[in-house]
Amino acid sequence: MPTLLQQLKQYSVVVADTGDLDAIARFAPEDATTNPSLILKAVQSGQYDRLLEQILQESIHERAGIDAAVDDACDRLVVAMGQKILALVPGRVSTEVNARLSFDTDASIAKARQLIALYEQAGVSRDRVLIKLAATWEGIRAAEVLEREGIACNLTLIFSFAQARACAEAGVWLISPFVGRILDWYRRDQPDKAYAPAQEPGVLSVQRIYRYFRQQGYPTVVMGASFRNCGEILALAGCDRLTISPALLDELASAEGAVEPVLGTEPSPAGEPVEPLSEAQFRWQMNEDAMATEKLAEGIRGFEADQLKLEALLSERIRGGRS
Repeated sequence: MPTLLQQLKQYSVVVADTGDLDAIARFAPEDATTNPSLILKAVQSGQYDRLLEQILQESIHERAGIDAAVDDACDRLVVAMGQKILALVPGRVSTEVNARLSFDTDASIAKARQLIALYEQAGVSRDRVLIKLAATWEGIRAAEVLEREGIACNLTLIFSFAQARACAEAGVWLISPFVGRILDWYRRDQPDKAYAPAQEPGVLSVQRIYRYFRQQGYPTVVMGASFRNCGEILALAGCDRLTISPALLDELASAEGAVEPVLGTEPSPAGEPVEPLSEAQFRWQMNEDAMATEKLAEGIRGFEADQLKLEALLSERIRGGRS
């Protein structure tokens, strides 16, 4: 009997949420996603040591000063890791813009262009890369500009309907609404309440977003993310894409049972046309959603913390190489 993973692939595009090359090769996903936390973990594993040393030498040679060399090395590293991943997947890799730029539209655009330029210099077409940006108002506006330039974007850290809607209205190629982190917030708020996977607030949020996009005719791809268990994943079978950690991919690949599509099978009657959200409306709706506001801020801080750890690691190695 086919495994749960084999059946799931019939209904949704499976994406690996990792920078672990062995895991990517094993599970044969269509795409892969990375973020600063996953990049740091991959670097700490030692899997990229030889590549990292080469990059550090190039950055030391070409950039004056430790800070400039570290910044250059970070960009080269995520692109080089993206290249390694693309050798194993037929689709796209998501490469994230620094979280500290989440509230700076112009700086986010500049960094995205820089990353795409590095990919293209390495012979990788931009149509194989998704630039990841946090779904702040500023990040969405940056994505709107980049999409017009043919740079496809993955808007991440989506916890609210307002974020998802604003992304679709901006013409974003793909969004990553989170599931498990939403559950984390509700469990903290109501520790004694139990949720069946199909009734988890994060699962219901992704289902609502998916159905609304289909009703409005938005081409934006919905990719469920941040899963805590396989039940959440199966409750979203049929979603455009699902990005899944190696641990949960392993569970799905080791289990048998029946997978039934939850999304994509029902008719989607056209909805009434709506005016795009204004900045004031977006910010007010986020203000009214305590969970989304808190989890977005927490996610940005978490990614920045791991980015700083990565930069400290690279700085230490550069200083050691210069001593």
